[in-house]
Amino acid sequence: MKREQLWDVGESTENTQAPWFVESCTGVNLKTTFPKRQRGTSQRKGRACARKPSALNQAHKRQKSVCGSRRAANLRTQVRYHPQTLKKRSRDAPTVAVAISSATRLFRLRFGTLYAMALVSADSRIAELLTELHQLIKQTQEERSRSEHNLVNIQKTHERMQTENKISPYYRTKLRGLYTTAKADAEAECNILRKALDKIAEIKSLLEERRIAAKIAGLYNDSEPPRKTMRRGVLMTLLQQSAMTLPLWIGKPGDKPPPLCGAIPASGDYVAKPGDKVAARVKAVDGDEQWILAEVVSYSHATNKYEVDDIDEEGKERHTLSRRRIIPLPQWKANPETDPEALFQKEQLVLALYPQTTCFYRALIHTPPQRPQDDYSVLFEDTSYADGYSPPLNVAQRYVVACKEPKKK
Repeated sequence: MKREQLWDVGESTENTQAPWFVESCTGVNLKTTFPKRQRGTSQRKGRACARKPSALNQAHKRQKSVCGSRRAANLRTQVRYHPQTLKKRSRDAPTVAVAISSATRLFRLRFGTLYAMALVSADSRIAELLTELHQLIKQTQEERSRSEHNLVNIQKTHERMQTENKISPYYRTKLRGLYTTAKADAEAECNILRKALDKIAEIKSLLEERRIAAKIAGLYNDSEPPRKTMRRGVLMTLLQQSAMTLPLWIGKPGDKPPPLCGAIPASGDYVAKPGDKVAARVKAVDGDEQWILAEVVSYSHATNKYEVDDIDEEGKERHTLSRRRIIPLPQWKANPETDPEALFQKEQLVLALYPQTTCFYRALIHTPPQRPQDDYSVLFEDTSYADGYSPPLNVAQRYVVACKEPKKK
């Protein structure tokens, strides 16, 4: 029997008794559940509700103790979803759609509140770090000014030795003491600079976390109009700035460059964090595969797969890729003067970001960087040239990674 037929007394005599059975089994007061005009005798054709007989009432009371909770629950469901009940609810209470909409708005409000609190906390922490960074810079200047006097003494001592044209035990002892002091001063200044670099790294990390949080919040914010797509020129400028601000690895004497410094690959168990930039191998529209610059959204340890977004907003797509299709980009620049082994060498095969694009292509190293601020000079594979390679083009360390050869089938 359908729900709509439960109250149709034109179907059977059993149905006529259904309202009183529901009232006795469920405790629902039909006088308050249904409009007043539906009690007594209805003016509508085929609809009538007689007064409740006392004998039937006693039978229903006995039935209530027998039917059990499951039957009562079923009847409650029938009352709840009866058209007349829904009509009543539509006047006096929110519908399911309205309730869902209210819950969604509540979630967005709470998420927005949490995001605002996190934003205030991040801004407060960034302000503290900037103050500490300012103090460290002042300490660096004071330390440098203090050690300047010692360096001047070293220079004057050498000039006197050249004038006298001899190295006496006095000058030897004096120089030994001056150089020992100069070394200690340099180490002190170096420690202050390392602390300053750590503060800068923490500030950049907080800014990146705030950017990711703003991006997530934007997914749930429908009060603002959609943002315009970033112009390609602006995107290229941001990529260049990211390459220029990539920190230089400065290790202590005897330290080896860590993974993701220059050409040193990531460790086998490394997992890129949300927001990290990677080279991702995806299928193009024409079915061919290509390496693109992408940003990590998440990583699933259950499936060992990444979710990444194409960095180019014109072709904004989300891809689910396995680990072998992801190459993390360097997080530090290698210093050619102190760590030349952390750089790709001449004629080594690499993947490099082609200038003014967001795609990586195979290339040969033409000239590695000679100074920390220098770029690689690479030769891209190009069949339009007689030798199969393009003229030398400069690519920053940030966008040069080891080439992963696809497996031959």
